[in-house]
Amino acid sequence: MSTEFAAAEPRSRFRGYLRLGKFDVYDYYLGILIVAAAVQQSPATLVLFLLGEIAVIVAGVALDDITGYRDGSDLVNYGPDNRLRKKLRKPLVAGTLTEAEAIRFAWGAAASGAMLWAAAIVTAPHRPMWAIVLLAVVFVAALQYSYGLKLSYHGLQEAFLVVLGLTLVLAPYGLIAGEFSGFVLVQAVLFGMGPLMFGVYSNTNDVDGDRAVGRPTVAALTSERGNAAFIGALSAGEFLLGALASLTGVAPGWFVLLVLPATALRARQFHLGFARGDIMRARKLGFTVHRVYVLLVVLANLLVVAG
Repeated sequence: MSTEFAAAEPRSRFRGYLRLGKFDVYDYYLGILIVAAAVQQSPATLVLFLLGEIAVIVAGVALDDITGYRDGSDLVNYGPDNRLRKKLRKPLVAGTLTEAEAIRFAWGAAASGAMLWAAAIVTAPHRPMWAIVLLAVVFVAALQYSYGLKLSYHGLQEAFLVVLGLTLVLAPYGLIAGEFSGFVLVQAVLFGMGPLMFGVYSNTNDVDGDRAVGRPTVAALTSERGNAAFIGALSAGEFLLGALASLTGVAPGWFVLLVLPATALRARQFHLGFARGDIMRARKLGFTVHRVYVLLVVLANLLVVAG
């Protein structure tokens, strides 16, 4: 082995672990900013919860890659015939990590996540049972999303994405505030809609690979028109949630107006994906939409706290 190769190999494996854990996709972690703006206390609990959610999500996406590699769907979706997807994002497909290395990494992250969330519960000023049960259910479901029970292979993919995002806002809020809030629930659902919208556009692009392995996403189960109608309904429902919350007093009356910039971007995303047929650019825009939503919801919480 040459000196140059020996020096490069550890760095290559390290990058492989970073890609396996999708550390560059941080959008699920932004929910902690919403909670911090709403409660403005207990920073130690917030930090422990954030570190725990990073570990749990890293474990979940690593197990998802392991299953995708085993069943061949990633070989289809990231193979040489699909030039829109970067093969290196899937280190098992690219050969930069072995399956055994990926499994050790995934379960190590899962154990770390469990300990960190337990520490967050211990340090929290409140421990409402609904928040603890919600965390426990989502922890188990995250590890079974594509591995073990394979929840996403039984028609639960889209629902899980929303519930995961919702939990990452609602559970830490409950642990710190000690109460349930309808307005925070609305924020949590809107936050969960962001990753869901990444997912449904990705599924639209990955429909052939998912159908080949029997993964029943909405895109795989319906026609192109049916899938477009589903995503259009999700986009409209996102707006209606904020509008109804404002109209009924669950949220401040100005809330629906505050989030209009994100609503406009969501409409742009749908037009780009289905009117112009550029699904991958639409998926990329979804990250911007989600981040704008987070910014506006944080602002809403700051305004409420300021009175």
